[in-house]
Amino acid sequence: MTLSREKIRNILPYILSIFISFIFVQSLFFKFSGAPETVHIFTTLNDWAASTFGINGLFLAPGLFSAYVIGSAELVAASLLLIGLFTRYKILNPLGALMSMGVMSGAIFFHLFTPLGIDVQGDGGALFFMAVGVWISSCILVLINKEKLFRLISNQ
Repeated sequence: MTLSREKIRNILPYILSIFISFIFVQSLFFKFSGAPETVHIFTTLNDWAASTFGINGLFLAPGLFSAYVIGSAELVAASLLLIGLFTRYKILNPLGALMSMGVMSGAIFFHLFTPLGIDVQGDGGALFFMAVGVWISSCILVLINKEKLFRLISNQ
């Protein structure tokens, strides 16, 4: 049995959306419970922001980029992705993909250009590579749905 391009195009949004949502939802426990890994990540970023820009508290609660804010954004993105898949509100899926792309762009940036680094506490880069996988998946979803997004923009 071979999969045609049409079948792949129809099933790919489900696979990518569920993958992204799974990654986001499984990380919520860590972000909302103050897990040691999360504390390390956001403390490292906060120390970097404080020493580089003089902005202390940016990555700590109730800062603009705290684990709670990022976790909430990931929860909203996962919800949009899944609601867009399984309801008649299909436009929500590519909007969730855009939101996922934005959140993961930040994650990738901070892994690459701050003291956080790719290898976080000896994870071998697992968090970084998951961020890259989510970002690529989000980009593919945006490309698949570009006509829907252009229609949304042009109707404004």
